Amino acid sequence: MELDFPYIRKDTDRHGNERIFVRRFGRSIRIRVSPDDTRAFAAAYDDALEALENGAPQTKAPRSGAPVGTFGWLAAVYFASVEFTGLPLDSQRTRRGIIEDCLREPIKPNSKDKMALCPLALLSGVHIKMLRDRKGDKKGAANNRLKYLSSMFSWAIERQPPLLRSNPARDVKPKKYATDGFHSWTADEVKQFEERHPIGTKPRLAFALMYYLGVRRSDVILLGRQHMRNGTMRFVPEKTRHKKMDAIELLLPPELVEIIEATPSGDMTFLVTEWGKPFTRAGLGNWFRDQCNNAGLPQCSAHGLRKARATILAERGATDRQLMAVFGWESEKEATKCTKAANRKRLAADAMLLPAREQKEERNCPTEVSHQKKAL
Repeated sequence: MELDFPYIRKDTDRHGNERIFVRRFGRSIRIRVSPDDTRAFAAAYDDALEALENGAPQTKAPRSGAPVGTFGWLAAVYFASVEFTGLPLDSQRTRRGIIEDCLREPIKPNSKDKMALCPLALLSGVHIKMLRDRKGDKKGAANNRLKYLSSMFSWAIERQPPLLRSNPARDVKPKKYATDGFHSWTADEVKQFEERHPIGTKPRLAFALMYYLGVRRSDVILLGRQHMRNGTMRFVPEKTRHKKMDAIELLLPPELVEIIEATPSGDMTFLVTEWGKPFTRAGLGNWFRDQCNNAGLPQCSAHGLRKARATILAERGATDRQLMAVFGWESEKEATKCTKAANRKRLAADAMLLPAREQKEERNCPTEVSHQKKAL
């Protein structure tokens, strides 16, 4: 099949298998999707091109320069593993950046020796706690270091032959902190956006798909009419596709169907750029940010719509399992946050009615004095 994409390069490996790369800015990323699957290949091509434009390194791990058996050597082997290269490109960029940042840290204050040269035999929880604590007040960033290092160590233990005997991050606890995360849209903000972007416009369609279905940006850019069947929207979440191919099937609300039918859209995806091509994840986020700004809602974002939808369903009585099914969550952690908040709100509202009920009961109940007067 002839590929009509710029920056495409082909070669053949020693087994005679053809390999396809996107090469730009002196770097290459291999596309592992068959070009016969046109839609999937185009999505993988866009992801690779976006990664190269954002400065992502090659998918093949560069030589670390660290001796065998060191922390840096382990990271290089991990970056070249099937488990790592099988992750979505944005996940690869995030993990690689955080781990390599740890490798550049000094082993101890004012030391010229970097963590990359630390022998694995000497790597301990003390080092991991040090790396966590060096993020200071950035507790989210500190916990991300801990999470991705622990994930790499777990991979090293399970690998055959194992590269580690135990996980040095196992006993290091994440930092506790309170955060509301992304701003959750309010009813007034939803109304304000809808007034600025009426039915029939692309911003309203993007809003409706994310709001009524509660989908991620990585999924909404892939949705099209081919996913609609028998009044439902059926698709496999992009974020978990590398782990499992379980599809989510969501009922299509009449309001969303009306907006879809009233809005011009692309052939394979509802949302397309001004050049008629599907959005990338980052591209949609930036474009939708502009639409929020145009509506006078700089505090709102695409992710906040997903959070708002989860909150609404929880307040309507959805269980943890129901929320997990709708939003594709693999654990109950996110779902429990929503249901706990909804239950607190419901219980607080009921509690605030208690004094009024007591006063009403007192007014309707005769007092001891009134009983005495009646007896006289």
